Amino acid sequence: MTKKLLHKTLRYYLIFSLIVMLLAVPLFFFISQWLYFHEADEALAVQKEEFVKFYVPQIKENEIAVFNKLNSDLHIEENKVGMTRDTIYDRNFYNHMDKENEPFRILKSPVVINQKPYIFSVRANLVDDKELAFIILGVFTIIILILLIGLFIITGRLSVTLWKPFYRTLEQIEQFEIDKNSNPELVPNDIEEFNRLNTALNKLIERNSLIYKSQREFIENAAHELQTPIAIFKGKLETLLQHPDVTKEQFEILDNLNDTTNRLSRLNKNLLLLSKIESKLYNIPEDVILNDVIANQMDFFKEQAMAKNIQIDTKMEENCIVKANLFLSEIMVKNLFLNAINHNVRNGNITISLDKTSLIFSNTGELKSLETDKLFERFSKVNPSSKGNGLGLSIIKKIAENNSWEVHYKFRNNLHVFEIVF
Repeated sequence: MTKKLLHKTLRYYLIFSLIVMLLAVPLFFFISQWLYFHEADEALAVQKEEFVKFYVPQIKENEIAVFNKLNSDLHIEENKVGMTRDTIYDRNFYNHMDKENEPFRILKSPVVINQKPYIFSVRANLVDDKELAFIILGVFTIIILILLIGLFIITGRLSVTLWKPFYRTLEQIEQFEIDKNSNPELVPNDIEEFNRLNTALNKLIERNSLIYKSQREFIENAAHELQTPIAIFKGKLETLLQHPDVTKEQFEILDNLNDTTNRLSRLNKNLLLLSKIESKLYNIPEDVILNDVIANQMDFFKEQAMAKNIQIDTKMEENCIVKANLFLSEIMVKNLFLNAINHNVRNGNITISLDKTSLIFSNTGELKSLETDKLFERFSKVNPSSKGNGLGLSIIKKIAENNSWEVHYKFRNNLHVFEIVF
């Protein structure tokens, strides 16, 4: 399943943003918590230094109880445990006003007052870690969401503007057909990469168009020039076939040569016809009644079908008119008849259906579907042993394209179905 470049880019942006958010939130929480505790520890250390500097030299033993009573966050007690260094730890105390436990950071430090060992403790109220975590998570989530929404909006709008020349070029290339006379108009823009792409495409189209034109002219000229020598050669063969001195063996050789010449002549005419169709020489449309076109060729092809005992049935609406070239319409119907008869089986049948929207030829044949990949390509044969030149279906396809029609092949109910949709 393919995706647009913009959607694929935004997907990577989204994944990257989510990874950053998942890593940044806990990282920021731990860093901020460390900084908070560090600041709290420094504040406790400053209070301890102030106590040692200003209170220790002046305070008396009988004043310690009053000091403890007046200071809720400072406390002096006897050093009965023999503390020799500072200690910092966390502890929860019950708040009677808020009726909940609150976290505190506590520093205990050994001090000497009047030559007696005491422990000085100072505490600082801390914000609840869970509260802090939820606040940080909420703030970061909001920030990331704002960034993501802004990124999607900016990238979407910016990409539409930036990629507009590319999509315009892509649309022109998708509509370009080398057998048409019009070349795509790739408009210059202010983006260097797209201008380089347009320049390369223009060169490629120009070069391939010249090659295609040269090949088409060669085929057309070669087919035209071959008409005369083929006609002369065919005439000479027919003269020799009628000569009274020709032996049976010579007659068979000359007859095979005559068949080969006929096939060469048909091939030459078909190539010339394809070249003329591509050159738009039959591009003047008129009202063509397909009922009449089919009826005019029915008698001839019924005789052809009798050789295989093939039954031809018709289901046609009256007065089915299409805008097309009469000569090309006759060629198309003729090739549909030939294809249905040549690739049919003995005692088979052909059904021709015609209405205002489509012409359908259904025929019996091999009990398997044809390979559709190269079915309408030039010189592609369904049956390699066939005497055809492999141009019949390609001519049908080219005539349909010339009239903006569609050609479809289906294998349905053991029938080979060729449908021309007007």
